[in-house]
Amino acid sequence: MPLIDVFNGDADGLCALHQLRLADPAESELVTGPKRDISLLKRVKAQPGDRVTVLDIALSKNRDALDRLLAAGVKVRYFDHHQPGDIPAHPNFEAHIDTDANVCTSLLVNRHLQDRHLAWAVTAAFGDNLANAARAAAVPLDLSADQLAQLQSLGECLNYNGYGDTLDDLFFDPAELYRLMRPFADPFAFIAESPAYQTLNAGYQADMARAEAVSAMDARASGRVFMLPAEKWARRISGVFGNQLAVESPAQAHAVLTAKPEGGYVVSVRAPLNAKSGADELCSQFDTGGGRKAAAGINHLPESGLGRFIASFYDIYK
Repeated sequence: MPLIDVFNGDADGLCALHQLRLADPAESELVTGPKRDISLLKRVKAQPGDRVTVLDIALSKNRDALDRLLAAGVKVRYFDHHQPGDIPAHPNFEAHIDTDANVCTSLLVNRHLQDRHLAWAVTAAFGDNLANAARAAAVPLDLSADQLAQLQSLGECLNYNGYGDTLDDLFFDPAELYRLMRPFADPFAFIAESPAYQTLNAGYQADMARAEAVSAMDARASGRVFMLPAEKWARRISGVFGNQLAVESPAQAHAVLTAKPEGGYVVSVRAPLNAKSGADELCSQFDTGGGRKAAAGINHLPESGLGRFIASFYDIYK
């Protein structure tokens, strides 16, 4: 019975799959891509009786493909924390969906696995900018401050690798990165022994330094808007730069717009960490927009829509 694993190419998707396959080792077909490539189910070719596991992609953005698979007799297991829309009731469908702003997909998988690979779930939560949730989840591990900092760095680096318009922007295809993680049940061993972590950490530091040199294009008491250029480094750092801005100024909302070579912008929005809401409401007002309460984005904002976006941003975050 063929197995197909469909997962977001960010830290949360990677660590969710890694936990599941550490607990239940199996060879599977991998379907993934850059973080913003979320319409992944339409790429799945499955037969009646096949089993598909979906991790960290919004059900609402994949509903037609999901309905097609279920109607074809495919068994689908779904773990996610984004707004799902209507959740289907079907004998072939197993849903683990929770949209709480302090939960990520890897924490849902950890809940399902009853802490069997908790350190990887903590890593993912850090990568998803859920530092408080990560520290709370990590309590049973009795880690030192230095060990928590290592997992935070790993989560941020795995997340950083997922951003980009195409696979060519990334240091690693997420499928390749998962295969590099797969031998490591212990994330600290991955940090110590994997050249992939060293590559990502060096890239992260270099790209973040360039982003930190960019001044806000619009700054108000309630939020700030940043514009990054149409370059690879900017596409890679856009999301994690937004996460860092949110941590640095938790009372403000942040938007990071990255110019696209062909025109228009990719947008990352982070709600204030002190009040994690509104990001999905804002981004879903725009075509190709969506996400969750604390963090959302728009895959393509036309240049003509920039003024409307900034007005809407400050309308929600007053």
